[in-house]
Amino acid sequence: MNAPAVQLTHTPAGPVRVTTPVPRDTWWALAGEDPATNVTQTPAWLDCVCATGPFQDAGRLYEFESGGRLVFPLVSRRRRPWFVATEESWPGEWGIGGPVCSGSVGPREARAIFEDLARLPALRVGVRLRPEDSQMWTRAVPAGFREDLHTVHVLDLEGGFGTVWERRFSQSARRGVRRAERSDVDVEVDRAGRLVPEFYQLFEQSIVRWAARQHEPLALARWRRKRAFPRERLETVAERLGPSCTIWMARCAGEPAAAIVVVRHGLHAKYWHGAMNRDLAHPVRANNLLHRLAIEDACAAGCRWYDLGGSRQGASLAVFKEALGAEPLRSPRYYRERLPVSVVDRSVRTALKRVIRFQEG
Repeated sequence: MNAPAVQLTHTPAGPVRVTTPVPRDTWWALAGEDPATNVTQTPAWLDCVCATGPFQDAGRLYEFESGGRLVFPLVSRRRRPWFVATEESWPGEWGIGGPVCSGSVGPREARAIFEDLARLPALRVGVRLRPEDSQMWTRAVPAGFREDLHTVHVLDLEGGFGTVWERRFSQSARRGVRRAERSDVDVEVDRAGRLVPEFYQLFEQSIVRWAARQHEPLALARWRRKRAFPRERLETVAERLGPSCTIWMARCAGEPAAAIVVVRHGLHAKYWHGAMNRDLAHPVRANNLLHRLAIEDACAAGCRWYDLGGSRQGASLAVFKEALGAEPLRSPRYYRERLPVSVVDRSVRTALKRVIRFQEG
């Protein structure tokens, strides 16, 4: 790794010292101070991104004269000239990035940071904000940045699992859990990556079901889904996060039926990926049981929130998450492009969906 580069920049919020890439000890310290830090905002997650894709660390540490310090995780694509380069937090399906900071960073500092990002020479600069940041940082976005709307479902764990079970789980969710508990369902817990092969087999089975539901050619669905979530990615996350990455596997009569992956840091647990053999899992409500156990585990670990990820409003998956007590929260992505790459990409994708009569799941 190259030695960090340091520059002094004058902004409306005062002088700011910018260091890139971010020293790891500083990043970990700020992640410990900021209670809203997600696992996806840690140096360990950055290492997973860089280990499984053509990316390198481009994170920026901002130190203001007022004493405020903020880490903005970023990665850039390796071996690309600046005029086609991208710097994002994060790319593709890697989830929420955005600022990790001490409590002394306010709207003026947020505006100064966005303006600094806007000056980067990359073709595209993008950031996905966590729900806690959406209000203040949205007001700080300068002209030239576009917004992609995203929603995440988050379950409040305040009061512990007993409160969550009695007051936040819906009656239908509790019935589903009890049905699974009465059925021939065994749950195995893996915190060392041992169940990665079986999870990925379930994931590949799920692709077939998703393709049929969305009227998508199976070959295209396999290429698209496995490109977005290759097995290597799960192996790397399980290895590098260690016990902070848990695979919950439900078996029916000994056969893998459903599985979920939950990653954790500090006060946040995050449901990252799931897969199932629907013929086995749905009749016994195996997914209800898996999330019930994962949520109880998060409560026991002292977590304050359980993030169930994004879903399209009104979709069956969103209904399932809301039955567990999760509330939809805004988590926008902002990006600045020097050429309209995303507009062209979105137009091509829309045209292809029309050709194959793609149906949103």
